[in-house]
Amino acid sequence: MFEEYDDLLTVSELSEALKIGKTQCYHLLSAGTIKAYKYGRVWKIPKANLISHIHSMSQEVL
Repeated sequence: MFEEYDDLLTVSELSEALKIGKTQCYHLLSAGTIKAYKYGRVWKIPKANLISHIHSMSQEVL
């Protein structure tokens, strides 16, 4: 899943992967819904955390 992305994603890549806007991505990151960290002013999102978030959200739907 998401083989085309590096191990660390940017907010733009996260937005593209989830097919949502950047503003919504910033809300998810700030709230800690998707675990990530800031390096200076730039968010870094581990791809494993994105995949984990998707799996957890799909479990809630079931």
